[in-house]
Amino acid sequence: MTKFRALALAVLAGVAAAGAGADTLQMGGSEFASQFEQPGKPKRGMTQANVEAQFGAPQSRRAPVGDPPISRWEYANFVVFFEHDRVIHAVSKR
Repeated sequence: MTKFRALALAVLAGVAAAGAGADTLQMGGSEFASQFEQPGKPKRGMTQANVEAQFGAPQSRRAPVGDPPISRWEYANFVVFFEHDRVIHAVSKR
């Protein structure tokens, strides 16, 4: 029975060592997302209160639609899309 325990412990130690050497996947994204943000427009993640404080009241506000609720505020040169109360996109009008 002692040989069986020794073998079982050796197998478990090997499995633990194999897991300790696992690869780590680095997830970026903030650098990629930031290249689409343009100066003079709200940034992703801003609250509605922050947008209004920085850019003033919008020309129009569209009520939330769907689940999760998506709303939009229209300014003279851009439109801001919100999920709940956070900016998800700000796009230029052309």
